[in-house]
Amino acid sequence: MTTLLQNSPIHRTVLNNGIVVLVAENPAADIIAARVFVRAGSCCENREQAGLAHLLSAVMTKGCDGLSSLEIAEKVESVGASLSTDSSTDYFLLSLKTVTSDFAEILALAGLILRSPTFPETQVELERRLALQDIRSQKEQPFTVAFEQMRQVMYQNHPYAMSVLGDETTMGSITRADLVQYHQTYFRPDNVVISIAGRVTPTDAVDLVKKVFGDWQVPTQGLPVLNLPEIKVEPQPRLKPIHTQQSIVMLGYLGPSVSSPDYAPLKLLSTYLGNGLSSRLFVELREKRGLAYEVSAFYPTRLFPASFLVYMGTAAENTSIALEGLRTEVDLLTTTEVSESVLQSAKNKILGQYALGKQTNGQIAQIYGWYEILGLGIDFDKKFQELVIAVSVKDAIAAAGKYLKEPYLSLVGQEEAINSAIA
Repeated sequence: MTTLLQNSPIHRTVLNNGIVVLVAENPAADIIAARVFVRAGSCCENREQAGLAHLLSAVMTKGCDGLSSLEIAEKVESVGASLSTDSSTDYFLLSLKTVTSDFAEILALAGLILRSPTFPETQVELERRLALQDIRSQKEQPFTVAFEQMRQVMYQNHPYAMSVLGDETTMGSITRADLVQYHQTYFRPDNVVISIAGRVTPTDAVDLVKKVFGDWQVPTQGLPVLNLPEIKVEPQPRLKPIHTQQSIVMLGYLGPSVSSPDYAPLKLLSTYLGNGLSSRLFVELREKRGLAYEVSAFYPTRLFPASFLVYMGTAAENTSIALEGLRTEVDLLTTTEVSESVLQSAKNKILGQYALGKQTNGQIAQIYGWYEILGLGIDFDKKFQELVIAVSVKDAIAAAGKYLKEPYLSLVGQEEAINSAIA
């Protein structure tokens, strides 16, 4: 089944085995980029196996049916291509880029890696050690410590509470058998989106995908149903004393998922507050008051409830006034009307950045595949821009009043400074 959206450059085809193939023909350069998404992120892990999807993505390219880690690397590098794997909270991703003439060969290699990884024991051990090093080094980064603390208190038993790396206990206990089991469970054609952009016609691209993946059978067993715990909103402070010259002050609010009508208003508010040198937090707290080494806000796009965060890095002696300043700026959103011109500036910024994020074949393949795997559909590209344009001042205030009332607080810094900040 093939569909072509009206006025859309994207062809969408569903193969007989359930694989969704998206193709954007772009003959401008002699390059093809592809993204293979699998609905298998850290959300699908048990709490005691946190880090499993990350470890799987790290070991995935280190051996497959008939090829060693070195042979895979040589195949990719000998033609100047790139191929990598990654995992996030909501999906697994294989990315590749080649010149047009090598695309068939590298896609075939990607098919082998996805369908028949061997997970060599020595590579599992090596990647586990590297992940454990990352976990330990993150404990020395104040921002990461504050963010980790915030995630855990906000999300409690939900998988979003954990880092994609897991922690030392969970990462240390994952076995090769766990990787095999996870791969067998989630890596199946009816759970895959393949998004391709570059110098290739939709017909040729679909034929190539059929050649590599067409004989991949859907297992008789259904996919496991994700049964995620409800997230209770219970704002509270979390403090972590560490030896550092600066304090990290972070406020967190539980926001909605990408499918909520409040998603676009909150995206705009986070842009207004903390995106760039002209943002409200930067101007008020850094430029005018000199409080911040760094200050920002972010509200990531998530399949499940997302966190709306504002944070600041500040000198230890400024911890209390930094906390007060951050809190005041967020509270203003719920009580004071953001002017039409300020809201329009935020819209221009978000839409401009969005357009710039769709320049390369890789970016094009990424964004459409991402929307498809999140269940939003490829028309969300147009819909997102329409939603942003449609947000009114009233919508922004209503969203702030609904979500940005009482914050979770994460403080990291010298013990005396963070204790006095909440005294």
